[in-house]
Amino acid sequence: MSSAMDIHEVLEHLPHRYPFLLVDRVLEVVPNERIVALKNVSMNEPFFPGHYPHHPVMPGVLVIEAMAQAAAILSFKTMGTLPSDDSVYYFVGIEGARFKRPVSPGDQLLLKVSIAMNRRGMWKFMGKAEVDGQVAAEAELICTLRTK
Repeated sequence: MSSAMDIHEVLEHLPHRYPFLLVDRVLEVVPNERIVALKNVSMNEPFFPGHYPHHPVMPGVLVIEAMAQAAAILSFKTMGTLPSDDSVYYFVGIEGARFKRPVSPGDQLLLKVSIAMNRRGMWKFMGKAEVDGQVAAEAELICTLRTK
């Protein structure tokens, strides 16, 4: 099963909101396998005035966070559930993070995330962020869902 998601469905699957929502659209999600999502990078992002004023670059940690948010959507789609007020989806680890090219205003960040492992509530994902067919960043992401 493969399906796209607009911003309204993305908001149903993530608790994040402005200025920390980093997924604008899902192009494809295949539960138990993979997701391909988009982040449109605009000069209006709140981090650009300070990172860096004369050469704006999206912070690498936020590129990784965008991949983690796509991973969370994939997890909820795989579990067939939505986030609730009594649960939190934690980002608990990053392995092998590499940054290959800067992400700038006007770029469209393509987030490609696949499930590598799901055991006892721990999820491991392989994530890649691309701009114009070039890898901007890649990492292994580890996440877990916990109740408060």
